[in-house]
Amino acid sequence: MSYNDLKFPFPEWFFNLSSLRKLDLSGNFLGGPVPSDFESLQSLEALDLSFNDLVGQIPKFFGNFCNLKTLNLANNQFEGGIQGLLGGLSSSPNSELESLDLSSNKLKSQLPASVGMLHNLKYLKLYINDMSGSIPESLGQLSKLVHLDLSFNPWEGFLTEAHFINLTRLEYIALGRVDPYPNKSIPLSFKVSDNWVPPFMLHTINIGNCKVGPVFGSWLQSQTDLVFVKLRAAGISDSIPEDWFMKISSQVEYLDLSYNQIHGKLPLQLKFPNAVLLDLSHNQFDGSIPLWSGDNVVRFKLETNSFSGPIPLNLDQKFPKLESFYLAENHLNGTIPTSICHMKRLLILSLRNNKLSGEFPQAWSLLLNILIVDVAYNNLSGNLPSSMGASGTLFMLKMNNNNFEGEIPFSLQTCTSLRNIDLGDNRFTGQIPPWIGSTAFLVSTLRLRSNFLSGHIPQQLCNLGYLHILDLSHNSFSGTIPKCLNNLTGLRIFNDSFYNIYLEYDQQTTVMRGRELQLNTSLAYVKSIDLSSNRFEGEIPQEICSLVLLRNLNLSMNQFSGNIPSKIGNLSQLDTLDLSLNHLSGQIPQSLSSLTFLSNLNLSYNNLSGEIPLGNQLQALPDSSIYEGNPFLCGFPLSTKCSEDGNSTPKDPKDNDNEDGNEKF
Repeated sequence: MSYNDLKFPFPEWFFNLSSLRKLDLSGNFLGGPVPSDFESLQSLEALDLSFNDLVGQIPKFFGNFCNLKTLNLANNQFEGGIQGLLGGLSSSPNSELESLDLSSNKLKSQLPASVGMLHNLKYLKLYINDMSGSIPESLGQLSKLVHLDLSFNPWEGFLTEAHFINLTRLEYIALGRVDPYPNKSIPLSFKVSDNWVPPFMLHTINIGNCKVGPVFGSWLQSQTDLVFVKLRAAGISDSIPEDWFMKISSQVEYLDLSYNQIHGKLPLQLKFPNAVLLDLSHNQFDGSIPLWSGDNVVRFKLETNSFSGPIPLNLDQKFPKLESFYLAENHLNGTIPTSICHMKRLLILSLRNNKLSGEFPQAWSLLLNILIVDVAYNNLSGNLPSSMGASGTLFMLKMNNNNFEGEIPFSLQTCTSLRNIDLGDNRFTGQIPPWIGSTAFLVSTLRLRSNFLSGHIPQQLCNLGYLHILDLSHNSFSGTIPKCLNNLTGLRIFNDSFYNIYLEYDQQTTVMRGRELQLNTSLAYVKSIDLSSNRFEGEIPQEICSLVLLRNLNLSMNQFSGNIPSKIGNLSQLDTLDLSLNHLSGQIPQSLSSLTFLSNLNLSYNNLSGEIPLGNQLQALPDSSIYEGNPFLCGFPLSTKCSEDGNSTPKDPKDNDNEDGNEKF
């Protein structure tokens, strides 16, 4: 009766089926508490109510079903504890229960010690709940247990040898919790001797955000039949014997040892014929990149380690099905091998923050499916390949902080799905290509800072409705700011769904408050325009005040003139405003005082005059250097007082007795 759109109530005759042995009502629309009529079905051996919308506490009368072998209540909204259920099921000396699945509910409280009385239990699944406290040692009495999944719960305390003493048949173990868990500072930890060898031989170990280390002890080294290995953020700060890698390499399909502090060198040559994922990232491995191979490996991650030397030359032969290749944040040198361009399934190439040099490979057109290229923070040079973007699939291009030169390739116009373009801190020349905003209109981050670009801001840029970071600073751009910038709806209306599709990977560099920041998970909330250190002129358009989500606006070191827009106070989210070193005149708008989040303000070295507005956040910015270089300003926090007409009062000549007569510019 599964997946039949059934709903409560059921007809009375249904609960008169007292001899019913198997009942599968999974995947229906059963809502509310479990009806008490179910208590009449005492002969049930298998009951499956999973994937419904049942609420309330799990009925205690299920514990009276003495013949029950399988109970599946997963993926509902049950809450409360399970003491009553397990108390009933374990009270029968002849309990037949073999499988208990209560996963993906809202269960709380501890796991009762009575679980150890379920002597026939083979499968115990409690993952994705809110169960806390320590795990009882009685778990170690489940001698028939094969599958144990307690993951994604805020467990605390220790797991000792007693927890596993009789688990001779255990093959699958999953532990760990969501991290960070609010107000829970002590994670679940293993507390076993370094020489302890468990009585089981696992094929799956899935442990994340649970302290297994610091040593990679004998109990882990003894597990050599593993097919699935996840020891992510497990607090291991040891080296791993090479023979352990050798023993598991022939059969392992998934290997994730990321986010530990594992050190030492990896075996230089290994074959992983069945592996799909190899993730050793965020550790302290050193030495050369291992010459491993795997015909089925899709994802290979060695980022954030201390590997050195060149990238192996024949990667396309070693990993013919590779889709994601991560070598970022190491100490690699040499050139990017051309063989990478022959990896026809490659989707993600991440080589950022190494010491790579030379030109980017020219055979770009061979990468038919490439989505993300990140080679930022290296010493790469030369022109970008004219074939770059030939596949039209590119989603993110990050080549900042290198020595690339020449013009931005016109061939990128075919990449209509481009979201992130970061070519900052290079030596590019020419103008902003008009395809940015015409064919590539989905761009959300455009960062071209610190190059030798010139010309005007093209009108097409105003078509970037998803743009939330625009950085054109430190170039030679000229002309006026287009009034059509108010078309940048991504800076007016918040919609994080667009950005979430790539936040898992993305790490963006942006400059705020004069500092370079690395952003990832908060990227969707950063709204910034930086046009500083160029040759822009004319008035700052009032239309810029419609970009109400802006948090950073930097127009400093240009040639802007006229008044500060009177509606600048509409930028209610503004944290940083820098209009310094321009030719702005007139009074500071009163609306500026309404910016309650403003913490960094610089209006220095302009021709502003009159009284500095009072109120709100401006009172919390007492630094007079914010306004210096504007001789006709007066009022707090300057020492120059205002006259009755709101203009600055001339200083008494005596005030200059101790000055050297030099003006600061």
